[in-house]
Amino acid sequence: MVKLVVDMLAIKIKLFCADEYGATAIEYGLIAGLMAVASIFAFGTLSNGLQNLFGATNDGAGNVISAAASSADLN
Repeated sequence: MVKLVVDMLAIKIKLFCADEYGATAIEYGLIAGLMAVASIFAFGTLSNGLQNLFGATNDGAGNVISAAASSADLN
């Protein structure tokens, strides 16, 4: 009786290990996770550069564009 239970358990474990039904979903999940980590790292690295470009400094692109628009003669 014990041998039968052990044999059935061994068969179930072999079938479970051979089953690749959810492998694709796990792979896509890992890829999405890696992409999220890469994008967070990239935004963290580029944040100072973007802040300097569009920031509140007098030579930032936002203020330069605003100054050019206000000094332009629209009439």
